[in-house]
Amino acid sequence: MTIRQLEIFLAVMQFASVTRAAERVRLSPGAVSLQLQHLADELHTDLFVRSGNRFVPTREALRLAERAGEVLGQLREIQHEYQSDFSTDFRPFHFATGTTTLIYRLGRPLRLLRTQYPKTEIRVSVLTTEEIVAGLLDRRFDLGLVSLPVRERNLKIMPLYEEELLLLRPSRVRVRGGQVGSIRPGELANVPFLLYPKQSNMRSVIDRFFREIDLTPKVVMEAADTEAIKRLVESGFGCSILPEYALRGQSSFFRTLRIAGHRLIRRQALAMPRTAHPRKLTESIAEFLQSVLAPR
Repeated sequence: MTIRQLEIFLAVMQFASVTRAAERVRLSPGAVSLQLQHLADELHTDLFVRSGNRFVPTREALRLAERAGEVLGQLREIQHEYQSDFSTDFRPFHFATGTTTLIYRLGRPLRLLRTQYPKTEIRVSVLTTEEIVAGLLDRRFDLGLVSLPVRERNLKIMPLYEEELLLLRPSRVRVRGGQVGSIRPGELANVPFLLYPKQSNMRSVIDRFFREIDLTPKVVMEAADTEAIKRLVESGFGCSILPEYALRGQSSFFRTLRIAGHRLIRRQALAMPRTAHPRKLTESIAEFLQSVLAPR
């Protein structure tokens, strides 16, 4: 028994005519009659009796019609739930991002996102890039905002923007935000550093930069939270390297510096699972976030 056979059967029930039912299901009358016969043989019962040009349903056909209607109704519900039209996709949408990006870059974009998609239940997870990538691959997340590089062929990567990372050095006096000085690599020899955890994507970017300038940092402490690192630097525990957006417009007890002749950049991107049947809502939200997060 197939879904198609049930559709043909219900069409004959509706019109009491093989010819009119054939027009509805776009088959020949002979093909409709053959499918009805296969269905009757499988169920071991007569479904219709002829009365002139009309097909009169038997009592068994009336029972089958009720059950077939329920089955096709459930099928339509499933099809509706998974249809590709993002405007009628009301399944929860799972978005993942890092803590620093959420705090300093996503306030306005997320407000606009909720306005643009008022009927969508948007759930946000705050994780490291590594955890976001794992969640995208096992389909726990629909979309993620990650730090590059991400070397994973099963993800579609959509670049967003570049962000400079700056050196923080403790200061005994309060320093107005926005002032960026310069320092030579040699001045950082044996200086204590507070950095992101070794296994993080951000730390990989920073460590690669240190290798480029031929400096082996003296790492005395690690922390995953940007605000915690800033407070520790202000307290005199050491230097650090943090995203420029996390330092913008602040007056603090540290100086922000660039290493002379070098520029440290991290690249941010959206990532989604690479699949033959992408969720249209994911594509729509990704395009929206790209537009509001694009460099101005």
